Amino acid sequence: MSTASESTGKLGPQQRTQLAWITAGALAMFVGMRFLPTGTNLNHMDFRVSGQNAIDFCDPSNPQFIPVVAVRSPVAMTVRWDPGLEAGRTLRPGMDLQADHEGRNTVMLRTANGKVIESQDLLVAHTRKLHLLIVDPTLEDYQHVHPEPGRVPGEWTFSYTPQRGGKYRVFADFTPAATGRGLYASADLEVADDRLLSVSPTRPGVPGTFPLRAEKKEFRFLLDAVVTPLRAGQPADLKFSVARHDGGVVVMEPVMGAYAHLVAFDEARSGFAHLHPVEADLTKKPDAIRPELNFKITIPSAGRYVIWAQVNLDGSEVFAPFWFEVVN
Repeated sequence: MSTASESTGKLGPQQRTQLAWITAGALAMFVGMRFLPTGTNLNHMDFRVSGQNAIDFCDPSNPQFIPVVAVRSPVAMTVRWDPGLEAGRTLRPGMDLQADHEGRNTVMLRTANGKVIESQDLLVAHTRKLHLLIVDPTLEDYQHVHPEPGRVPGEWTFSYTPQRGGKYRVFADFTPAATGRGLYASADLEVADDRLLSVSPTRPGVPGTFPLRAEKKEFRFLLDAVVTPLRAGQPADLKFSVARHDGGVVVMEPVMGAYAHLVAFDEARSGFAHLHPVEADLTKKPDAIRPELNFKITIPSAGRYVIWAQVNLDGSEVFAPFWFEVVN
Protein backbone atom coordinates (compact mmCIF):
# COMPACT_ATOMS: atom_id res chain seq x y z
CA MET A 1 0.00 0.00 0.00
CA SER A 2 1.49 3.39 -1.03
CA THR A 3 1.90 6.26 1.40
CA ALA A 4 0.50 9.70 0.70
CA SER A 5 3.94 11.16 0.02
CA GLU A 6 4.75 8.40 -2.52
CA SER A 7 1.45 8.76 -4.35
CA THR A 8 1.85 12.51 -4.76
CA GLY A 9 5.62 12.41 -5.57
CA LYS A 10 6.49 14.52 -2.50
CA LEU A 11 9.25 13.75 0.01
CA GLY A 12 8.42 12.88 3.55
CA PRO A 13 10.03 14.62 6.56
CA GLN A 14 12.69 11.93 6.95
CA GLN A 15 13.61 12.02 3.27
CA ARG A 16 13.83 15.82 3.30
CA THR A 17 16.17 15.64 6.29
CA GLN A 18 18.42 13.12 4.55
CA LEU A 19 18.53 15.22 1.39
CA ALA A 20 19.43 18.31 3.43
CA TRP A 21 22.31 16.49 5.12
CA ILE A 22 23.60 15.18 1.78
CA THR A 23 23.45 18.67 0.25
CA ALA A 24 25.21 20.22 3.24
CA GLY A 25 27.92 17.56 3.13
CA ALA A 26 28.55 18.11 -0.58
CA LEU A 27 28.72 21.87 -0.08
CA ALA A 28 31.15 21.50 2.81
CA MET A 29 33.35 19.20 0.73
CA PHE A 30 33.36 21.70 -2.15
CA VAL A 31 34.30 24.60 0.11
CA GLY A 32 36.95 22.51 1.84
CA MET A 33 38.57 21.56 -1.44
CA ARG A 34 38.84 25.24 -2.38
CA PHE A 35 40.82 25.94 0.77
CA LEU A 36 43.14 22.93 0.68
CA PRO A 37 46.82 23.97 0.58
CA THR A 38 48.33 23.85 -2.92
CA GLY A 39 51.93 24.31 -1.84
CA THR A 40 52.13 27.90 -3.09
CA ASN A 41 51.30 31.16 -1.31
CA LEU A 42 50.81 32.94 -4.62
CA ASN A 43 47.55 33.26 -6.51
CA HIS A 44 46.43 34.03 -10.03
CA MET A 45 46.30 37.80 -9.46
CA ASP A 46 49.98 37.88 -8.44
CA PHE A 47 50.78 37.16 -12.09
CA ARG A 48 48.70 39.90 -13.66
CA VAL A 49 49.77 43.36 -14.79
CA SER A 50 47.20 45.90 -15.93
CA GLY A 51 47.39 48.22 -18.88
CA GLN A 52 48.54 47.86 -22.45
CA ASN A 53 51.69 46.15 -23.72
CA ALA A 54 51.58 43.48 -21.02
CA ILE A 55 52.66 39.90 -21.58
CA ASP A 56 49.86 37.37 -21.26
CA PHE A 57 49.90 33.72 -20.31
CA CYS A 58 51.13 31.53 -23.13
CA ASP A 59 49.54 28.44 -24.61
CA PRO A 60 52.16 25.72 -25.26
CA SER A 61 49.90 24.09 -27.87
CA ASN A 62 50.12 27.26 -30.00
CA PRO A 63 53.82 28.26 -29.92
CA GLN A 64 54.52 31.82 -30.95
CA PHE A 65 57.47 34.17 -30.80
CA ILE A 66 57.22 36.08 -27.50
CA PRO A 67 58.67 39.65 -27.54
CA VAL A 68 59.73 39.39 -23.89
CA VAL A 69 61.87 42.54 -23.79
CA ALA A 70 59.29 44.81 -25.44
CA VAL A 71 56.34 43.85 -23.22
CA ARG A 72 55.66 44.11 -19.50
CA SER A 73 55.98 40.81 -17.70
CA PRO A 74 54.21 40.15 -14.38
CA VAL A 75 57.53 38.72 -13.17
CA ALA A 76 60.71 40.75 -12.58
CA MET A 77 63.99 38.87 -12.87
CA THR A 78 67.51 39.79 -11.80
CA VAL A 79 70.63 37.74 -12.45
CA ARG A 80 74.08 38.27 -10.94
CA TRP A 81 77.45 36.60 -10.93
CA ASP A 82 78.61 35.46 -7.49
CA PRO A 83 82.43 35.85 -7.39
CA GLY A 84 82.53 34.64 -3.79
CA LEU A 85 81.48 31.21 -5.01
CA GLU A 86 84.37 30.88 -7.47
CA ALA A 87 87.23 28.54 -6.58
CA GLY A 88 90.82 28.53 -7.74
CA ARG A 89 90.74 32.06 -9.20
CA THR A 90 92.30 35.36 -8.20
CA LEU A 91 89.41 37.82 -8.01
CA ARG A 92 89.70 41.59 -7.91
CA PRO A 93 87.02 44.10 -6.86
CA GLY A 94 84.61 44.86 -9.68
CA MET A 95 85.73 41.88 -11.73
CA ASP A 96 83.13 40.58 -14.17
CA LEU A 97 82.26 37.04 -15.10
CA GLN A 98 84.92 36.01 -17.61
CA ALA A 99 84.50 34.32 -20.97
CA ASP A 100 85.76 30.74 -21.13
CA HIS A 101 85.50 30.42 -17.32
CA GLU A 102 82.75 28.64 -15.45
CA GLY A 103 80.76 31.07 -13.32
CA ARG A 104 78.34 30.59 -10.47
CA ASN A 105 75.26 32.80 -10.84
CA THR A 106 72.10 33.64 -8.91
CA VAL A 107 68.65 34.43 -10.30
CA MET A 108 65.89 36.15 -8.33
CA LEU A 109 62.27 36.04 -9.47
CA ARG A 110 59.59 38.34 -8.03
CA THR A 111 55.96 38.97 -8.96
CA ALA A 112 54.76 42.40 -10.02
CA ASN A 113 53.70 43.12 -6.43
CA GLY A 114 57.11 42.15 -5.03
CA LYS A 115 56.50 38.58 -3.82
CA VAL A 116 59.41 36.17 -4.27
CA ILE A 117 58.85 33.10 -6.42
CA GLU A 118 60.13 29.92 -4.80
CA SER A 119 60.33 26.31 -5.90
CA GLN A 120 56.86 25.40 -4.59
CA ASP A 121 55.40 28.28 -6.63
CA LEU A 122 56.33 26.69 -9.97
CA LEU A 123 55.17 23.57 -11.79
CA VAL A 124 57.45 21.07 -13.46
CA ALA A 125 57.40 21.66 -17.23
CA HIS A 126 59.55 19.50 -19.48
CA THR A 127 61.18 17.84 -16.46
CA ARG A 128 62.26 21.14 -14.83
CA LYS A 129 60.69 23.99 -12.89
CA LEU A 130 62.83 26.79 -14.30
CA HIS A 131 64.48 26.97 -17.71
CA LEU A 132 67.04 29.66 -18.58
CA LEU A 133 67.81 30.32 -22.25
CA ILE A 134 71.11 32.23 -22.39
CA VAL A 135 72.46 33.80 -25.58
CA ASP A 136 75.30 36.20 -26.40
CA PRO A 137 75.04 39.35 -28.60
CA THR A 138 76.11 37.47 -31.75
CA LEU A 139 73.62 34.63 -31.12
CA GLU A 140 76.53 32.22 -31.72
CA ASP A 141 76.70 31.06 -28.09
CA TYR A 142 73.42 29.61 -26.86
CA GLN A 143 73.08 27.60 -23.66
CA HIS A 144 70.08 26.08 -21.90
CA VAL A 145 70.51 25.68 -18.12
CA HIS A 146 68.30 24.75 -15.18
CA PRO A 147 68.80 26.63 -11.90
CA GLU A 148 68.22 24.99 -8.55
CA PRO A 149 66.65 26.70 -5.49
CA GLY A 150 69.23 28.57 -3.39
CA ARG A 151 69.51 29.06 0.35
CA VAL A 152 67.66 32.39 0.31
CA PRO A 153 63.91 32.20 -0.49
CA GLY A 154 63.32 33.29 -4.06
CA GLU A 155 66.91 32.74 -5.19
CA TRP A 156 67.93 30.16 -7.78
CA THR A 157 71.56 29.26 -8.55
CA PHE A 158 73.22 27.88 -11.67
CA SER A 159 76.66 27.53 -13.25
CA TYR A 160 77.59 28.04 -16.88
CA THR A 161 80.61 28.90 -19.02
CA PRO A 162 80.13 31.77 -21.50
CA GLN A 163 82.13 31.33 -24.70
CA ARG A 164 82.68 35.02 -25.47
CA GLY A 165 82.39 38.49 -23.98
CA GLY A 166 79.54 40.96 -24.12
CA LYS A 167 76.11 41.48 -22.65
CA TYR A 168 74.45 38.09 -22.49
CA ARG A 169 70.66 37.99 -22.40
CA VAL A 170 69.00 35.53 -20.04
CA PHE A 171 65.40 34.49 -20.78
CA ALA A 172 63.46 32.60 -18.10
CA ASP A 173 60.76 30.10 -19.06
CA PHE A 174 58.49 28.82 -16.25
CA THR A 175 54.93 27.89 -15.29
CA PRO A 176 53.41 29.27 -12.05
CA ALA A 177 51.41 26.75 -10.03
CA ALA A 178 48.74 29.42 -9.46
CA THR A 179 47.98 29.73 -13.18
CA GLY A 180 49.16 26.57 -14.92
CA ARG A 181 50.17 28.68 -17.94
CA GLY A 182 53.65 29.48 -19.20
CA LEU A 183 55.28 32.82 -18.40
CA TYR A 184 58.56 34.50 -19.29
CA ALA A 185 61.01 37.12 -18.04
CA SER A 186 64.43 38.41 -19.05
CA ALA A 187 67.58 40.06 -17.69
CA ASP A 188 71.11 40.83 -18.90
CA LEU A 189 74.45 39.59 -17.57
CA GLU A 190 77.75 41.27 -18.47
CA VAL A 191 80.64 38.99 -19.44
CA ALA A 192 84.23 40.25 -19.79
CA ASP A 193 86.75 38.73 -22.18
CA ASP A 194 90.49 39.13 -21.57
CA ARG A 195 91.16 37.27 -24.83
CA LEU A 196 90.00 40.11 -27.07
CA LEU A 197 93.54 40.71 -28.29
CA SER A 198 93.75 37.16 -29.59
CA VAL A 199 90.12 36.24 -30.32
CA SER A 200 88.23 38.13 -33.01
CA PRO A 201 84.53 38.67 -32.42
CA THR A 202 82.27 36.90 -34.90
CA ARG A 203 79.38 38.42 -36.79
CA PRO A 204 75.91 36.90 -36.61
CA GLY A 205 75.26 34.11 -39.08
CA VAL A 206 74.07 34.75 -42.61
CA PRO A 207 70.46 33.72 -43.33
CA GLY A 208 70.24 30.72 -45.61
CA THR A 209 67.66 29.24 -47.95
CA PHE A 210 65.45 26.38 -46.83
CA PRO A 211 66.28 23.59 -46.34
CA LEU A 212 68.86 24.84 -43.82
CA ARG A 213 71.85 22.68 -42.94
CA ALA A 214 74.25 22.45 -40.00
CA GLU A 215 76.98 20.04 -38.96
CA LYS A 216 78.15 19.13 -35.47
CA LYS A 217 80.51 16.29 -34.62
CA GLU A 218 79.64 13.29 -36.82
CA PHE A 219 76.06 14.47 -37.42
CA ARG A 220 74.37 16.40 -40.21
CA PHE A 221 71.26 18.41 -39.29
CA LEU A 222 68.56 19.67 -41.62
CA LEU A 223 65.71 22.11 -40.96
CA ASP A 224 63.11 22.57 -43.68
CA ALA A 225 59.88 24.56 -43.98
CA VAL A 226 56.78 23.11 -45.60
CA VAL A 227 56.00 26.48 -47.20
CA THR A 228 58.68 29.03 -48.06
CA PRO A 229 59.50 31.76 -47.52
CA LEU A 230 58.39 32.12 -43.92
CA ARG A 231 56.02 35.07 -43.64
CA ALA A 232 55.42 37.32 -40.66
CA GLY A 233 52.25 36.54 -38.74
CA GLN A 234 51.54 33.29 -40.58
CA PRO A 235 51.78 29.85 -38.91
CA ALA A 236 54.62 27.75 -40.31
CA ASP A 237 55.34 24.03 -40.25
CA LEU A 238 58.97 22.97 -39.82
CA LYS A 239 60.66 19.60 -40.31
CA PHE A 240 63.85 18.79 -38.41
CA SER A 241 65.98 15.74 -39.18
CA VAL A 242 69.35 14.23 -38.22
CA ALA A 243 71.68 11.86 -40.03
CA ARG A 244 75.19 10.51 -39.57
CA HIS A 245 77.84 11.37 -42.14
CA ASP A 246 78.47 7.64 -42.61
CA GLY A 247 74.77 6.79 -42.86
CA GLY A 248 74.83 4.80 -39.63
CA VAL A 249 72.26 4.49 -36.86
CA VAL A 250 71.28 7.67 -35.01
CA VAL A 251 70.65 6.93 -31.35
CA MET A 252 68.26 9.74 -30.36
CA GLU A 253 67.16 9.87 -26.74
CA PRO A 254 64.71 12.26 -25.00
CA VAL A 255 65.99 15.53 -23.59
CA MET A 256 63.72 17.38 -21.14
CA GLY A 257 60.76 15.19 -22.02
CA ALA A 258 61.01 15.51 -25.82
CA TYR A 259 63.14 14.10 -28.62
CA ALA A 260 64.26 17.61 -29.61
CA HIS A 261 63.83 21.24 -28.62
CA LEU A 262 63.99 24.21 -30.99
CA VAL A 263 64.52 27.74 -29.67
CA ALA A 264 64.19 30.72 -32.03
CA PHE A 265 65.74 34.16 -31.40
CA ASP A 266 65.48 37.33 -33.43
CA GLU A 267 68.63 39.26 -34.30
CA ALA A 268 67.91 41.94 -31.68
CA ARG A 269 67.28 39.31 -28.96
CA SER A 270 63.94 40.96 -28.18
CA GLY A 271 62.36 37.61 -27.42
CA PHE A 272 62.25 33.93 -28.28
CA ALA A 273 60.04 30.97 -29.15
CA HIS A 274 60.52 27.63 -27.38
CA LEU A 275 59.25 24.85 -29.64
CA HIS A 276 58.53 21.19 -28.94
CA PRO A 277 57.87 18.48 -31.53
CA VAL A 278 54.39 17.48 -32.59
CA GLU A 279 55.50 13.89 -31.91
CA ALA A 280 54.96 14.04 -28.15
CA ASP A 281 54.65 10.30 -27.49
CA LEU A 282 58.08 9.20 -26.23
CA THR A 283 57.17 5.53 -26.59
CA LYS A 284 57.23 5.98 -30.38
CA LYS A 285 60.90 6.38 -31.19
CA PRO A 286 61.95 8.27 -34.33
CA ASP A 287 63.46 6.46 -37.28
CA ALA A 288 66.87 5.00 -36.39
CA ILE A 289 68.62 6.06 -39.61
CA ARG A 290 67.12 9.48 -40.30
CA PRO A 291 64.90 10.63 -37.42
CA GLU A 292 62.50 13.40 -38.41
CA LEU A 293 60.39 15.60 -36.15
CA ASN A 294 57.73 18.23 -36.93
CA PHE A 295 57.33 21.64 -35.31
CA LYS A 296 54.96 24.60 -35.59
CA ILE A 297 55.78 28.29 -35.11
CA THR A 298 54.31 31.74 -35.74
CA ILE A 299 56.72 34.69 -35.99
CA PRO A 300 55.01 38.10 -35.86
CA SER A 301 57.63 40.32 -37.50
CA ALA A 302 59.92 40.24 -40.50
CA GLY A 303 63.67 40.07 -39.98
CA ARG A 304 66.62 37.77 -39.37
CA TYR A 305 66.27 34.88 -36.93
CA VAL A 306 68.22 31.88 -35.71
CA ILE A 307 66.80 28.59 -34.50
CA TRP A 308 68.96 26.53 -32.15
CA ALA A 309 68.20 22.81 -32.10
CA GLN A 310 68.96 20.82 -28.95
CA VAL A 311 69.04 17.01 -29.13
CA ASN A 312 70.45 14.07 -27.18
CA LEU A 313 72.51 11.91 -29.54
CA ASP A 314 74.50 8.90 -28.33
CA GLY A 315 73.99 10.08 -24.76
CA SER A 316 75.38 13.61 -25.30
CA GLU A 317 73.49 16.85 -25.85
CA VAL A 318 74.25 18.54 -29.16
CA PHE A 319 73.27 22.08 -30.23
CA ALA A 320 73.00 23.18 -33.88
CA PRO A 321 72.06 26.67 -35.24
CA PHE A 322 70.01 27.56 -38.35
CA TRP A 323 69.87 31.15 -39.65
CA PHE A 324 66.90 32.24 -41.77
CA GLU A 325 64.85 35.27 -42.75
CA VAL A 326 61.15 36.05 -42.30
CA VAL A 327 59.51 38.31 -44.89
CA ASN A 328 56.43 40.55 -44.74
